[in-house]
Parts: sequence; C-alpha cells; structure tokens
Amino acid sequence: MEHKEKQQVIDISKIARTLWSKKKQFLKVWAITFVLSCILILPQPRYYTCDVKLAPEMDGGDLGGGLSSIASSFGFNIGGAGGQDAIYPELYPELFESPEFIVGLYDIQVTTLEGDISTNYFMYIKNHQKQNLLMLPFNKTKKWVKSFFEEEDATPRGKGSDISPFRMNKKDFDLMEEIMDNIKCSVDKKTSVITISVTDQDPLVCATMADSVKSHLQSFIIRYRTSKVSEDVAHYQQMRDSAEYEYNKAMKVYSDFCDTHKNVILQSFQSERDKLENELALRQSTLSAMAAQLQSTKVKMQEKTPAFTTLKSAIVPVKPAGPKRMLFVAGMLFLATVVYSIWLTRKQLF
Repeated sequence: MEHKEKQQVIDISKIARTLWSKKKQFLKVWAITFVLSCILILPQPRYYTCDVKLAPEMDGGDLGGGLSSIASSFGFNIGGAGGQDAIYPELYPELFESPEFIVGLYDIQVTTLEGDISTNYFMYIKNHQKQNLLMLPFNKTKKWVKSFFEEEDATPRGKGSDISPFRMNKKDFDLMEEIMDNIKCSVDKKTSVITISVTDQDPLVCATMADSVKSHLQSFIIRYRTSKVSEDVAHYQQMRDSAEYEYNKAMKVYSDFCDTHKNVILQSFQSERDKLENELALRQSTLSAMAAQLQSTKVKMQEKTPAFTTLKSAIVPVKPAGPKRMLFVAGMLFLATVVYSIWLTRKQLF
C-alpha cells in the first residue's frame, strides 16, 4: 500500500528540470506560435462599440411609500409588473429579438467615417462588411458544401423594410440574426436604466445606429403606451365632428324657420319654434360634451406619453473594442506553453 502511494506522487523538481532542459525547444514553439497568431489575428477586421443609456419614466405610485425602493435594493422590481403596462423596462431586451423591431431598423441611413459608403443599414450589413482574407477560402468551401444539402428558397430577397417579418428568405433571416448579435439591450434591475449597445466595423456607423436604435425604441414604446388613448382620441374626434355637423344642421333649420315666419303669432308656430329651439339646445349640449371629452382624452394622451432621460448619449468611438490582438497572441503563447509542457512531461504526469 505504501509502495502504491509513493508511485502516485508527482516529482515537481524532476518536471521542472525536464522543462528547463527543453528551453531551446520552447523558444522555437513560442516563435512559431507568435508568427502564426499574428498571421491569424492581424487580418481580422476591427470592430467598435457604442453604448447609450436611458432612464425611462416610471409611472404609478410607490406601494407602501417605499416598498419599490426597498425591493430594488435587493435586485427586484415590483413597479413594472404591478402597473398597467404589459411592456415594462425588464422586457425591453425581448423587443430586440423581435423580427418586427429589427426590420424597422433596416431603412436607417448610415455613412462610413471615410464617407465612401452611404446607404441604408440593411445594404451596409449585406454588402459592405469586411472579412478576414485568410478565412475566405474556408467560408467559400463551407458555403459550397452547404449548397448540396440546402434546398433553394423561392422567397425573393428584400432590400430593406420591404422584407416581411412573417416570411423571409433564408439569407435575409441569417442577416437579421447577425444584426441581432450586433445590437444588444440590457436593463439594470435595480435602477431600470436601459443600456443599448451597438457593435460595428465602422465607428461612425456604430454611433449612428446607437442613436437611431434609441430613437426607434422610444418611438416604439410611445406608440405602445398611447395606442389605446390614440384610438379614443380618433373616436371622440369623429363624434365631435358629427355633433358639430348635426348642430349646424339644426341651427340652419331653426334659422330658416324663424326667417320664414316673421310676425306670426299662431300657437302652432310658437310650438314648432320651441321644438326647434329644444332640438338646437340638445345638439349644442352634445357638441359641448363631445368637445370636452375630446379635450380630456388629449390631455390623457399627453399624460400617457412616456419620457426618457438620456444618461449617456451616442458618441463616435475613438478606440476599437476588438479584436484584442495582444491578448489573443498572449493567450495563444500561454496555451502553447501549457500544451507543450504537458506533452514533454506526459510520462511523469500520467
């Protein structure tokens, strides 16, 4: 039993001596790894990231005086789910996975920093993305192999917002998923601060899209929050216009009757005139009621329109967010060192 335990002990000093004796080979491995890592990472296109932060307006009273604040300090938010809105800040990231929301971004006009490309965002992602030249042969081979297993899609390709989110071409669907990967949204559960992050190969396009996505999100939420009240405004506007038409019609009938029966003292005339006066008063009362209701609904619509405070505006990034070339090379050197060390000391280790 003691003999087996001695066999299981790894001699660290022996491993160190073995590695030290192979130091020249390590230099060769490091040199080869460094050259190959540079060849792989240098042609990789750089990308930039732009962040925008928003603070949404939170409506509704605070339950229990400060219950929402206490809950938020523990990472919970009871303000959104308990309110009347079905879409509260915690669900905003889900909107960025909605095809309707993404397709709405396709027609945004973008221009590169150099000014040589000016088109909509859909065509920019489709036709003007830089690629790693070393990976082109592999990508073309992969695409060629896939063509044997994929059936041809008869759905025509679109050029922007004309794409139907309900049914789209396979290539358009893949491009939409690529855009979803470039545009991210996160919400701080404690503060409800919305962070929109856009990644792109061009810094100006990156900042333009971050600002445009912010505006698109605001418009989307405003349309949602005011959709019911907007219908009410249109309804009461129609009723008010109808009441005004009936009032003008009753006014004309009353005026014409009085003009054609001047100096008439018959009881039948007075009865008919009283009837027309009552009808006119009723139409006027209806018109006043509809006008007041329309004004009240417009005020309610203004109250329902949410406000967003921009905590961090979009700016054109100066430094690229990646790829981290130095970290990549350092990581590859470390990985090569570990793998080669295990290979040299495999007998002592295993």
